Amino acid sequence: MLIGLTGTPGTGKTSVSRLLEKKRHWKVIHLNDLIKEEHLYTEIDEKRDAAVADMELIRERLAEIINGKDNKVIILESHLAHYIADIIIILRACPPELKMRLKTRGYSEEKIRENIEAEALDVILVEAFEWCKKVFEIDTTGKSIEETGQDIEKIVDHILSGNEEELSEYEPGSIDWIDLVP
Repeated sequence: MLIGLTGTPGTGKTSVSRLLEKKRHWKVIHLNDLIKEEHLYTEIDEKRDAAVADMELIRERLAEIINGKDNKVIILESHLAHYIADIIIILRACPPELKMRLKTRGYSEEKIRENIEAEALDVILVEAFEWCKKVFEIDTTGKSIEETGQDIEKIVDHILSGNEEELSEYEPGSIDWIDLVP
């Protein structure tokens, strides 16, 4: 089962996916690394300091990687995962905390503003609704990586057991940051 782990940069995707890789031995595909390592992009946008992903090449490469794998759970970790996986877990963080996280990473003020606005406007959530069959949200604000990992484990375990009705706390649309944007 392919499950996308997505969210605005700084919400905790990479950190928590690395934890789950070790703890649960789930196969994790770090899509951004794969894109860079295998040149699965069309160009580098110098102004935005970002690679422009070639989604067709990415889908083809992922099909090769996943085909024949007997992993019960494969996590696709990236802010682009919702364009590929049908089941998505979106990590969210309130804009003030997200701003601090991105500053710590050395993001430019423009990049910080762009990501805070995307988070506040639910950009990834809206896109996930357009592309995916199942969408879940986790608020990572003030949570440790371990706590966020437990939330993800709960969602995945309930999906695998067919008890998704018990996941109401992760229903999309309950997180609203719009009033927190300066």
